[in-house]
Amino acid sequence: MATGGHGVRMQYEYVHDVAGSPNGVSADSPRWLRLTRSGETITGYESTDGARWTKVGAAYLPGLPATVRVGLFAASPGDLTLKRTPLGASLPESRFTQVTADFDNISLDGAPAADWSAAPVGQMGRTDWERYHRAPGLVRSSGTFSVTGTGDIGPVAEGGRTAHSTLIGLAIAMIIVIVIAVRFAGRREPLSSSRRRGGQRRILTAKAVVIGTAAFLTGLVGAGVVVPLGSAILRARDISVLAVPTLTDLRLVVGVAALLAVAGVFALALGTLVPRAWVAITVAISVTVLPYVVAALPLLPDDVSRWLLRPTPAAAFAVQQTVRQYPQVIAHYAPSGGYFPLPGWAGLAVFCGYATVVLGLALYSVHRRSTASQPQAPWR
Repeated sequence: MATGGHGVRMQYEYVHDVAGSPNGVSADSPRWLRLTRSGETITGYESTDGARWTKVGAAYLPGLPATVRVGLFAASPGDLTLKRTPLGASLPESRFTQVTADFDNISLDGAPAADWSAAPVGQMGRTDWERYHRAPGLVRSSGTFSVTGTGDIGPVAEGGRTAHSTLIGLAIAMIIVIVIAVRFAGRREPLSSSRRRGGQRRILTAKAVVIGTAAFLTGLVGAGVVVPLGSAILRARDISVLAVPTLTDLRLVVGVAALLAVAGVFALALGTLVPRAWVAITVAISVTVLPYVVAALPLLPDDVSRWLLRPTPAAAFAVQQTVRQYPQVIAHYAPSGGYFPLPGWAGLAVFCGYATVVLGLALYSVHRRSTASQPQAPWR
């Protein structure tokens, strides 16, 4: 690409950014750009006269099909600013910008002869701002292509959604699992002198297996239906949804099911430790669901939200993340924007650690109660 402020750049995969010559690019100092292909490698060149070429960079793209499409683009990322709310939370605001680029001396070598075609990519003239600017798209005149565009080039179109958007009911589902698990823990078997030592621990272990398995299977079915169906509904309403590999969708569904399973075991153990069910439910929701809700709405500053989703059990909500942060893509990289501070597996591991500790304490507690109930041998 040729930019006014940063010269010629070659970028690929939203991560790699290779700079060309340091000289600026302007209407008085244009550039010729050229792409060549050799197998799975794309190489970019620049020139000031169209005769002498300087290599800028190369991109190796494994699995590149034999036939690919090449095109022209014009992008104009808006300035992203964060507006503070009375509580200190950050709400993103983007300033509308637009650019028109004129391309001439266009040629295509080594490919079947075919005319250029034009198709809209992203949003085209749907905002009120664009009504007062040039119509986005392509205008052809005497071999010159004038391309008008706005916004950034990124994996998600402006106003688009991710699979995370279909799971807005996950917090409610976790609350339901917590309530059921605590109530399940409250159904304690009566202690008797005839019960063998360790029986209560085996009962609690069996309960943990039952509630964990039930929550996992329920979450697996629920997320397995909601994610693809929700994405289809959004697309039917003309809302762009980030396309991800099938394995990523599968990881999302399994991750949500695992999250609910761990929540069930955690709440069961907490209900065993705390005599009053309402106290156990309040504590479980306060350390799991509440931090996630206040971080996602948003209700707290970004730094506080990120901190809450690191050491608390709410870190496990990171299993929903299907997108990543890119240095070349302007976005609000915060929990309220669907970006979690920990990878999904790491967040789930944090929650598993809490569940393991609480379950261990619960097993020790029932063991103590069982031991205390055993009849003592008389002194002789």
